[in-house]
Amino acid sequence: MKDALMLFAVFLACAGNGFSQNASAALVSPEVHADRTVTFRIAAPKASDVTFKGDWHDDTKRMEKGPDGIWSITVGPLAPSTYIYGFTVDGVAIADPVNPRIKLRARTSGSLVEVPAAAPSLQEPRDVPHGAVEINWQKSSVLGGETRAIWIYTPPGYTEETSRRYPVLYLLHGNNDRPAGWVDVGNLNFIADNLIAERRMVPMVMVMPFGHALPYGERGQPPRTNTTVFEAYLLQDVMPFAEGKYRIAAGRELHAVAGMSMGAEQSLEIFFNHLDRFGSAGAMSPAGFRAIETDHAALLADPKGTNAKIDVLWIGCGRQDPGHFSGSQQLADVLAAHQIRHTWRPTDGMHNYALWRDQLVEFLPLLFQPATAQAQRM
Repeated sequence: MKDALMLFAVFLACAGNGFSQNASAALVSPEVHADRTVTFRIAAPKASDVTFKGDWHDDTKRMEKGPDGIWSITVGPLAPSTYIYGFTVDGVAIADPVNPRIKLRARTSGSLVEVPAAAPSLQEPRDVPHGAVEINWQKSSVLGGETRAIWIYTPPGYTEETSRRYPVLYLLHGNNDRPAGWVDVGNLNFIADNLIAERRMVPMVMVMPFGHALPYGERGQPPRTNTTVFEAYLLQDVMPFAEGKYRIAAGRELHAVAGMSMGAEQSLEIFFNHLDRFGSAGAMSPAGFRAIETDHAALLADPKGTNAKIDVLWIGCGRQDPGHFSGSQQLADVLAAHQIRHTWRPTDGMHNYALWRDQLVEFLPLLFQPATAQAQRM
C-alpha cells in the first residue's frame, strides 16, 4: 500500500506540472546509448525549473526544455553499473515517472538505470545456480510490537541439503535506505550466486533487517540512540528469529556483521560490543567510529587478546566520498596505532552502490575461510 501511495504522489506532482498520459506514452527515459551515454527525459510543460541528480556525481545539473515541454539531459559515458537518479521539478523531488525501476527509501524514492557491461560481470545475473531471497515478517518485542520485514538470502542448494547448517552474515543498510536496497540495487544475491559458483565464497545465509530502529530522522540521545535501539533489536529479535527458522550454524566464528554507511557504523559498534558473538565484521564507507577510543579503550589496550577474537575486520571507503573518507581513514589509523589487525581498503569511488557492489565482491570471499582466519592469527 505504501508503494502504491508513493507512486500516486509522484503522479500528482507530475500532473501539477502539466504531465499528461499522452506525453508519458511517447517518452523514453532513461535511454542508454551504445557509447554508454544516457539520456533522461521528463514531460513537464508548465514547469519553470527542472534539475537532474545522479548518485555518480556530487552536483545537480539543470535540464533543457524542448518546445514540446519535455525536459532532457544526456550524461556520460558511464561505467557499466546500476545507478540511482531523480528529478526535481519546481522544487519537488520525484522519481522518473515513466521508469518502472524504482528505488524505495525510508523517505522519498529514486529511479534506477542500468548501464550493462559487454559481458555479465560478477554483479549481474549469470547462468549459474541461484539462491533465494525471502521476505519475512516479525513482530518486534524491542520496538513495541511493530511488525517489520527482514530480507534473508539463502544460497544455492539450501533447500536440497537439508542436513547442512550455514554461517551467517547480518548485512545492514545505510541512512534513508531499506533492506531491499541490498537486493534491488546492490545485486547482493547475484554477487553471492556468482562467487559461490566460482568457489570463491563460502555459501552462507545473509540476513538484512531494517536499520532505522527509531523513526527515520530521529537519532535520539544517549543512551537511547538509533544505534543502541537497533543493536537490541538485532540481538533480541532478528537473530533469534533468523537462527530459529533457518539452518544457521552456531559459534561466533561462523557469525559476521557488516554494513555500509550508517550500517557500517552500526556493524562496528555491535561487533566490538559482542566479540563473543561475532568473529568478523565489515564496514563499507563509515563516517568513522569515534567511540572506539572511548567505549572500547580496553580492547585497544589489549591487541593480543582482541586480535585472537577477530577473524576478519575489513574497512573500505572511496576517496571521492568527502563525507566519509577522512573518518574511515582515521579509524584505520587508530586501529593501526593500537596494533589491531584489520584490512583498510581505500579505493576510487563515491558514496554509492557502484562502490559497495565492488566492496562486496572483495569482502564476501574473506568470510568463514579457515585458511584466512588461521593466517590472520599468525
